[in-house]
Amino acid sequence: MASVDEHIDNLLKRYPVLEYNKKQLIDAYAVLEECYENQGKLLVAGNGGSASDADHIVGELMKGFYLPRTIENELSDRMKAIDYRLGKELAGKLQRGLPAIALSNHNSLNTAVLNDIDGNICFAQQILGYGVKGDSFLGISTSGNSKNILFSAIVAKAKGLKVIGLTGKGGGGLSEFADVLIDVAEEESYKTQELHLPIYHCLCLALEDRFFGDDKSECCVRKKKR
Repeated sequence: MASVDEHIDNLLKRYPVLEYNKKQLIDAYAVLEECYENQGKLLVAGNGGSASDADHIVGELMKGFYLPRTIENELSDRMKAIDYRLGKELAGKLQRGLPAIALSNHNSLNTAVLNDIDGNICFAQQILGYGVKGDSFLGISTSGNSKNILFSAIVAKAKGLKVIGLTGKGGGGLSEFADVLIDVAEEESYKTQELHLPIYHCLCLALEDRFFGDDKSECCVRKKKR
């Protein structure tokens, strides 16, 4: 089981430009680790390409990323007791997850908020409904100034969530509200997004190792399927 330091060092070997962000990565990981240790969840939001990044992050957290994350024997036994054949099939396929929600995916709700109230509060409205103290919010904005992300950060902090900002250089307005800011040393959106992906992959890998690192079976199968 690799430590978070090992994952970050491996990242920096491949992306030396992120050396500046090393402490930020360590701090962001600590926030997420504490969140999941206390049965919390991660709420993620972004716009455009950053919305796709939010969805990508959720995909890596909610199922096996590098490891298979075999479900617990107790849960497997309970499903088999309900229906042995179907329960056994489920137990062999289900993977443990780290709870995460991409707020950009809820089209009916988001368009209702846009039409009825104000599109800039679409994510903040969901944080109001989903968020509880102990959860975390990850706001992705290449400029750090996206109004719907700033509104979301304010609601998150008011409700007791820890806020992580993933931005371009300087962090923009989000730097004022983030408990941890990861601001990569780029100002153009596409260059910023090119560095966001390896950062959140690193965090997801480190979290998976922390919570599922005892489950090494068939990890190579997962890699081949990618």
